[in-house]
Amino acid sequence: MSLLPGAIVAAEPAKPVGHAAEKRADGDPPLRPRRPDIPPVGKVGEHPIDRLLEVYFAAHKLDWPAPADDATFVRRVHLDLIGLLPAADEAQAFAADSPADKRARAIDELLRDRRAVADHWLSFWNDLLRNDYVGVGYTDGGRKQLTPWLYSALVNNMPFDQFVRELISPTADSEAFVFGIKWRGKQNASQTPEIQFSQNVSQVFFGINMKCASCHDSFIDHWKLDDAYALAAIVSREPLEVFRCDKATGHTAQMRFLWPELGTVDPEAARDERLKQLAALVTHAENGRFARTIVNRVWQRLMGRGLVEPVDVMANPAWNQDLLDYLATYLVDQKYDLEQLVRHITNSRIYQAQAQILPSEPDSEFVFHGPAVKRMTAEQFVDAIWVLTDAAPKKANAAVKLPDAARAERQFIRSSLVRSDLLMRSLGRPNREQVVTTRGQQLTTLQALDLSNGEILHGTLLKGVAPLRRQHAELPALVDSVWRRALARAPTADERAVALELLGQEPTDADVADLLWTVVMLPEFQLIR
Repeated sequence: MSLLPGAIVAAEPAKPVGHAAEKRADGDPPLRPRRPDIPPVGKVGEHPIDRLLEVYFAAHKLDWPAPADDATFVRRVHLDLIGLLPAADEAQAFAADSPADKRARAIDELLRDRRAVADHWLSFWNDLLRNDYVGVGYTDGGRKQLTPWLYSALVNNMPFDQFVRELISPTADSEAFVFGIKWRGKQNASQTPEIQFSQNVSQVFFGINMKCASCHDSFIDHWKLDDAYALAAIVSREPLEVFRCDKATGHTAQMRFLWPELGTVDPEAARDERLKQLAALVTHAENGRFARTIVNRVWQRLMGRGLVEPVDVMANPAWNQDLLDYLATYLVDQKYDLEQLVRHITNSRIYQAQAQILPSEPDSEFVFHGPAVKRMTAEQFVDAIWVLTDAAPKKANAAVKLPDAARAERQFIRSSLVRSDLLMRSLGRPNREQVVTTRGQQLTTLQALDLSNGEILHGTLLKGVAPLRRQHAELPALVDSVWRRALARAPTADERAVALELLGQEPTDADVADLLWTVVMLPEFQLIR
């Protein structure tokens, strides 16, 4: 069996569209790639995603959702692809454009802005790879930053299989993820860098929760303590003793990949060679779990909910197995080009449909009705406020290590490139001492307090008052400017009247800041519909 990541293998015979995945003896879905049949072109169009979902909608007796209007689409696609609100003139130009392919051209134009794409998706990967700019480990050399390598990989759209191989079999620039954090003082056996390696590789690239199995045999799936240690031993420089519930067992871990049928790692090889062999196994052509996990994460990011939920439990059934397998094989066919995967999903009619509000606590099996309404992330919200108020910092924090090309010729710095403040952390930006694959969508009490009377938001909005007043001496023009910059549209007559009443005849700076606050509290501003 070839270990070459690009080896050509025969896919399993296609199952009927919409089939439930068969289970392996260990309870997991089949490992090998599977290429489902694509249904004939139906009523909703030629796109393969839509053709698969048209069958799903018919089986569930659902109507196809109506398309999102142009204003909704252009705002959604800007926030999803580059993390920024569209400028008012961009939104107006898009609305005035008439060709039928204008949405596809807008997607292409956004994806061509490689630095804006990297600025946005950096937060997604920082969360997954535990990469941050300050925190535990940086002061004593027990942790290293991944940012220069990661940012360059995103700007250059590095193929995902190469991206993962360079993380697992790293250079000095990309080694931070696999070597983890060296915690100071006494630590639990399940927190050592070697066990972190096992936990993080399993979670990020395979959607496996190995944390439970790092202490004892898992209570939630079939993975055992020996599985966690077998993977951890590959990165260890010394024989690795197995600890159960933090008690030494007297046994030494035996190196083994999670799926031995794909191949083995030579226990006699030097560590660097073992990591190279492991990287080939992780990205092996017959390892369908690898591609399914990342396409599920990208789908969840764009559509608001994964094909498999939770996204870190990929042993769970997908609500549409054919769609999951199709996207996984599509990614492989595109030579692991994640940009092309994003382009493919966002060009579908289902991505461009009206968004649905997900129930906070579904009381029955999930049924997909269309893309979900999403909350802005902390970075999207802060970037939007900075653009609205002209208050963005002019340079990244000194702690953020970026390639020189990433620092030059910027109009403003994005929040993904600065150390988090209390507002960002309140809104969900994690400290990244653990892998974070999803952020909460429900408003918390702390967030409500910070948004209603927090000093950081209030101070930022006050900074925006002076530029607004310099640009617009007349109050109606000021109100129109706020609406166009925040919502990419003009205010309605009623909104303009209420805003002018709020400002009064001679508004103070605090009055104008209150107007800004009122607008940014609107669901239209904070939600991605």
